[in-house]
Amino acid sequence: MFERFTAEARAVVSGAAEQAERTGSDTIGEPELLLALLDRTDSPAAAALAALGLRARRDSVADALAAVRRRGGVSAADAAALAGLGIDVDAIVASVEREHGVGALAGGAPGRRRGVRRRFTAEAKSVLERALRMAVARGERALGDEHLLLALTCGRGPAAVVLADHGVTHAAVLRVLDADGGRRAG
Repeated sequence: MFERFTAEARAVVSGAAEQAERTGSDTIGEPELLLALLDRTDSPAAAALAALGLRARRDSVADALAAVRRRGGVSAADAAALAGLGIDVDAIVASVEREHGVGALAGGAPGRRRGVRRRFTAEAKSVLERALRMAVARGERALGDEHLLLALTCGRGPAAVVLADHGVTHAAVLRVLDADGGRRAG
């Protein structure tokens, strides 16, 4: 599959591995892919994210993703839904962290496992597969970083939730990509 990736898409995958190393994550997941996309500056996805105002709000996105990670993958929307059932996710996280240390549900500590090859989570693999299907469906020979962004926006994982919370939806990304006159993905 990776042979079909453009240089921009390969840079996102490499950047996601670097993000995982920085955070101490044992795996490369959707959050790492999204942060790597936000680090791009000269690519179709970077242009789309800038047009949607997300690049300027990178810190807010990073904070939201960190909060999801700290809660063991539970998004703010899921935490709110659970609160409606009387379950206080923040209280549970605080209790676990008192017993096992800060970040116990996050699955790793910064700096841990340096130099170890990290594997993609099932959700991240699904993003890569969706991106490839989108490129193929459009008759495009290569998978670009814009396909990765589109694949993140149409998933149900933490990246899609954080993107939607910041006003970045699949339809919005498609609209910007189409308006940009570049190749349409998706």
